[in-house]
Amino acid sequence: MLNWLRRRPPAETKAARALVAWHQPGRPAWSGRDPAAYAREGYAKNAVAHRCVRLIAEAAASAPLKVAPRDHPLAALFARPNAEQTGTELLEAFFGHLQVAGNAYLEAASFEDGPPEEIFVLRPDRMAVIPGARGWPVGWEYRVGAEVRRYMRDPLTEDAPILHLKTFHPLDDWYGQSPMEAAACAIDIHNAGGAWNKALIDNSARPSGAIVFQSGQRASEEQFQRLREEIEATLAGAGNAGRPMLLEGGLDWRPMSLTPSDMDFIEARNAAAREIALAFGVPPMLLGIPGDNTFSNYREANLAFWRHVALPLAQKLARALENWLGHRWSEAGPACVCVDLDAIPALSAEREGTWARLEAASFLTRDEKRRLAGVDDAEVAP
Repeated sequence: MLNWLRRRPPAETKAARALVAWHQPGRPAWSGRDPAAYAREGYAKNAVAHRCVRLIAEAAASAPLKVAPRDHPLAALFARPNAEQTGTELLEAFFGHLQVAGNAYLEAASFEDGPPEEIFVLRPDRMAVIPGARGWPVGWEYRVGAEVRRYMRDPLTEDAPILHLKTFHPLDDWYGQSPMEAAACAIDIHNAGGAWNKALIDNSARPSGAIVFQSGQRASEEQFQRLREEIEATLAGAGNAGRPMLLEGGLDWRPMSLTPSDMDFIEARNAAAREIALAFGVPPMLLGIPGDNTFSNYREANLAFWRHVALPLAQKLARALENWLGHRWSEAGPACVCVDLDAIPALSAEREGTWARLEAASFLTRDEKRRLAGVDDAEVAP
């Protein structure tokens, strides 16, 4: 089974390297997964997955981005990326696509080959990577029905009109893995439990049981097959759960299961909900799911969510935006993009603790304390 771990002979290694570089540039490589299915089954139909995506997208988008120098054109572009959206709205849609599909795309629109003047979010289910001869993306294709538009990377400057941010995927070179894909089984269980409970309520919430012949009679083979076919056709499945039966010919109905209050799916659905929250990294306490909470209170859960989920996403985007657009304005010079941690209310308790420790450090000078606190003298009014 592990023969592929053995060292290959030199000739075989050279052949393998040649195969890795053998690509035909110009043909789009579509993802093998379906982002539209994740959006329909997960985001649109499952309340837990929907709330996880909204919670992460809204939190990461609310983390303000700080551009240095302040008067750089990139700061104005982030404040008003296009005529229809604010910067927060654009980032919320961007992070939402990243959580649902595992991939998110931004388009930088410019006029007459100048610096970017508008930024737009593109749907990941319509995007496809165009790999080059070495396997790296040389462009992207955006398809809407019969309309196709291609965005190609500049071969000289390596600048691209598209920013493709993706989550880690160990088995795909061009696309990321969505948290929705990892939680797909739990989402199906959660949705199926809701559909089953609804079917029980629609059918008067009657429990299942057994059909027996009275006075010790036995059914013939023909009667047995007909009865089984009728049960499978009219009583089997979640859509027929609890449906009443019409009995004849000496048949008797004997309940065998527990009452609906005892056989509900609340605990099973809570377990599936906790698994969905685990895939997205959202503490169950923030979603109102009981059980398996490792946080002593809501405040600690919210702080852990910001530190482990929202802030890493915001900082990842800040670095990507700096590499993508920070050098596009030759007259203004390069721009530095980072997350303004001091402007996030959820981290106020951490800031207060840091300031208190610095204030109590008598061996530090005033300038050293300001540097450790991240305060720039140029940002403080005289």
